[in-house]
Amino acid sequence: MAQHDEMTPENTEFAILSFEGPDLYSMAGGLGVRVTNLSQALADLGFTVHLFFVGDPRFPGEEPTCASRLILHRWCQWISHYHPVGVYQGEYEKLHDFNESLPKFVVDQIVKPAEAKGKLTVVLGEDWHTAEAMCRINDLLGFQRLRSRAVLFWNANNTFGFNQIDWPRLAGAATITTVSRYMKQIMLGMGLGVFVIPNGIPRDLLADVDESLTARLRESLDADLVLAKVARWDPDKRWHMAVEATARLKARGLKTVLLARGGIEPHGGEVIENALRLGLTVKEVHAASDSLDDSMRALEGNAGADVISIRSHCTQQFLRVVYRASDAVLANSGHEPFGLVGLETMAAGGIAFTGSTGEDYVLPFHNAIVLETSDPGEIEGYVMYLEAYPTLKENMRKAARATAGLFTWGVSVENLLQKLGYRARIQSLLGVPRRAAPSQVETRVLESAWAGRELRLDEETPVSRGATHPERAVAGVDTGCGKMLR
Repeated sequence: MAQHDEMTPENTEFAILSFEGPDLYSMAGGLGVRVTNLSQALADLGFTVHLFFVGDPRFPGEEPTCASRLILHRWCQWISHYHPVGVYQGEYEKLHDFNESLPKFVVDQIVKPAEAKGKLTVVLGEDWHTAEAMCRINDLLGFQRLRSRAVLFWNANNTFGFNQIDWPRLAGAATITTVSRYMKQIMLGMGLGVFVIPNGIPRDLLADVDESLTARLRESLDADLVLAKVARWDPDKRWHMAVEATARLKARGLKTVLLARGGIEPHGGEVIENALRLGLTVKEVHAASDSLDDSMRALEGNAGADVISIRSHCTQQFLRVVYRASDAVLANSGHEPFGLVGLETMAAGGIAFTGSTGEDYVLPFHNAIVLETSDPGEIEGYVMYLEAYPTLKENMRKAARATAGLFTWGVSVENLLQKLGYRARIQSLLGVPRRAAPSQVETRVLESAWAGRELRLDEETPVSRGATHPERAVAGVDTGCGKMLR
């Protein structure tokens, strides 16, 4: 294998393993969003990426996208056929099949062909469902004397399933990473040294939200205050805190509406019962389709409700309108490894009320509100404070969008590639990078999304990876691959 200084599309291919993925069938939470955007960002940079996930049984088992740079591999479809509700129905049957069949395929059909072409392979495993498969891939590579031709990373998005992982075996098989300093501290307490590689958001989420749509939404609700919460129905998400804060604001004589988008978890019933006990009026709504107009229409005619539970799928386009229109988006989890909803809210110019765990992107009272307790009075107090200081509120919206621009997938992937390169050099897969001549100057353009102006930075840095998108380390790229969500 030829020696290279950096990982490039010419010398590296990716295999990403995840239970969740881009199909609606497979999209249960933040993990599905992460792997969808991560794989697409790598493909946008020109890398060949194989994404393995438990996919919709109605779709092709193998589907090339993004000019064949991103290949979707829908695994366990023969089992999913009997479990049509979603990715986690029949979870352990699927997990057994995933572990038994996928490792050999990755080695034989991805790593070996790449090695024959003089390429190295990066295998990225996501969350506990892939831990055993990563260990087996490591074992197979070692048995076939190919381990030195691949870099293996395994990432923890949450603590789910930690008790089912053989940690010494996994640590010997792969470099362990996670998504925030909060998660890193948890794992350090377990005796695990890990790298932090934050999540990101697609660059198109930095686009302006149509203010006429936010005005239409607020007018349809006819409310003094609009709160929103998008999360699984889970006690960690502090739904009770959200509905109790809604009741407190209503008791002040302010007509307050909570837009609630939960999941299918049973805790949702407890939350609704609590809302009713507090004297709140609850209405469920279903949009006729995924279109933005149908989603907007579903909210109309419910002006008498205090809590509107949205039971249909919400597109990112619709959620951005909700985030922008709301006085507060309650991303107030008590345990939040990263907090994509908070970051997506900030990108839309919304006011995020986050918890105080893994939201590394938050600066209190600068770009968001940080809640330190589970007391609903804290939400109530900060909502009233921001209502009293509208200039601060508007400045926070602007600062939020500016901050979100620093957490795009372009930036996150650059972070990932640097740390993969570090491991590859240890394995002698890459050479020591040569120092660029001092006269070599790179000009990079940072787009300030919220202000619409450009800031040029001239600095003496090596041109980033030759001909492959030198701007990606700062601004990310959009090469037109489009969305994979169905």
